[in-house]
Amino acid sequence: MKALRKLVMALLMAAIFCPLLPAQSKSIHWPQFRGPLGSGHAVDASDLPSQFDDGKNLVWKTDLPGRAWSSPVFVDDQIWLTTAVEHKATPEELEARKRDNENRQGLSAFSSVDLKALRLDRKTGRVVAEVDLFTVDNPPVIHSLNSFASPTPVVDDKHVYFHFGTFGTAAVERKSNAVVWQTQNYPLEHEAGPGSSPVLNNGLLIVNCDGCDQQFVVALDAETGEQVWKTERTGKLDPSPMMKKAFCTPIIAQRNGRDELISPGANWVYGYEPDTGQELWKVSYGQLGFSNVAQPVTDGETLFVCTCFGKSKIMAIDFSAEGPISEDNIKWDYRKQVPNMPSPIVIDGAVYFVNDRGIMTCLDAETGTRYWQSRLRGGFSSSPLLADGKIYVGNHDGEMFVIEPNKKELVILAENTLDSQIMASPVAFGRTLYVRTADSLYRFENAQ
Repeated sequence: MKALRKLVMALLMAAIFCPLLPAQSKSIHWPQFRGPLGSGHAVDASDLPSQFDDGKNLVWKTDLPGRAWSSPVFVDDQIWLTTAVEHKATPEELEARKRDNENRQGLSAFSSVDLKALRLDRKTGRVVAEVDLFTVDNPPVIHSLNSFASPTPVVDDKHVYFHFGTFGTAAVERKSNAVVWQTQNYPLEHEAGPGSSPVLNNGLLIVNCDGCDQQFVVALDAETGEQVWKTERTGKLDPSPMMKKAFCTPIIAQRNGRDELISPGANWVYGYEPDTGQELWKVSYGQLGFSNVAQPVTDGETLFVCTCFGKSKIMAIDFSAEGPISEDNIKWDYRKQVPNMPSPIVIDGAVYFVNDRGIMTCLDAETGTRYWQSRLRGGFSSSPLLADGKIYVGNHDGEMFVIEPNKKELVILAENTLDSQIMASPVAFGRTLYVRTADSLYRFENAQ
């Protein structure tokens, strides 16, 4: 009976969320950040392990070069990730840069950073290819909780697309590992490093570009990298440049029979026509909200948006409303222990989220009424995953909690410790769970 209930739930969630992505090849198992539905739901996962570590239920573990917080994407037997190989500056280089950069707020400890794509074999975990994409000389300082390669790639039938914010965007042919196109036409002042992952829709690669200096959304032809449209943000922002930036990954969702690009930026969440970039609506947070990292989610009826830094709140917006959405369509908001970085997840009429300090909350999705709020250990940046009827979420100490979706109380099914901090969101499909830590990529399965 329990297995049947899980199957029915998986089919229901697929029916609700299927408009979030264009049709994908059956070989593409995990095409983008937060999975095939863009929601944190692994609808094709079953019989996943709850307990795992370097010795238990481990299929393979691969040490990864460089440093990056991006999640992996999967197609056929290929795993694709990004990484940044950092080269430390010598004392002489640092001294020379200090003389040349008197007005800079900070000075990076690196002389250069090599931004790469990694291709792994899914069966063995072996690194099949390292593809050089960009080299950044005299890189800027980034936030201590960020990396130079935090955005997750996105994959289609032919290519894998890699975005590194101001440092560049590229497409790689996934069978030959050849670079198809590259562009560095969209420089920004991130101030804290890149964060927004790209999304694909109808042959367009769409990216949020919200810096301290300029704020826009751009769509590139996925085949050529040429710009198709570029739309400036129109909402009024705080005059401080530091409060104009954002790092959020947009989603594609269907409302009243048409696709919309849902794209939070500083102080506003926007709806765009994804083929043209036309602004359809925008809703003010009604407060300061910037450095947005948490991705929005929807259950098809309600859109959930975290306003992030400042004092974060989560807003529930009526997503079935006719015509342009406005502040009148806000159903409720909730303001206690809301995350700045981890994204929320919607499960069976409830919204679950864990904030940066490890406090987990469960709300009624329709009313915003709190069911419970409890503390986990550690600090969190990665977003939770629903897979095989369980929530998987990892912290900065390398601990992965396995939690039962439960509206009555926090129920921890298992606690697991891996080799280093977990900043990337986990991935699951079939019988397999993948976890990227700061040092490694793990593949776990229940022992047969």
